[in-house]
Amino acid sequence: MAERQLELVARWERDKEDKLAQNFQIAQQHADMNKQKLSSLEQYRLDYLKQTQVVAHTPLNVDKFNQLHSFIGKLDKACEQQTQVLNQSRIVSEQRKNQWLAQQRKRKAVEMLLNKRRAQKQLRESRIEQQLMDELSNQRYVRKLHVR
Repeated sequence: MAERQLELVARWERDKEDKLAQNFQIAQQHADMNKQKLSSLEQYRLDYLKQTQVVAHTPLNVDKFNQLHSFIGKLDKACEQQTQVLNQSRIVSEQRKNQWLAQQRKRKAVEMLLNKRRAQKQLRESRIEQQLMDELSNQRYVRKLHVR
């Protein structure tokens, strides 16, 4: 593969890695947002339970008690659902991270190959230059011998 083609592949791999890193970052932010939502929901539930305990010391009719109990059940259900959403977003985030890391390894492999090719090319050019310098030196030496 020509060096120019390999450079194009390396650039394409870098672009792909950047896109996957961005996707991972977005997924991570989504997971963090879901974690914050769950935390807020759990805090609201806890605050509501504390308020309910204060109200429990006052006489309650059956309807009011059933409403409080029903609302706490709805909060529990919402917390369960948000926990599931959080777990799913963490799975997606981990998958995106693994995709990004795999692409990073591919990019590094291509760049390593490109650097190896460049070093080989540089070595060939150095050898050719050295041969030319040796040939030039030999020609000067031969001319000096013929001049004397």
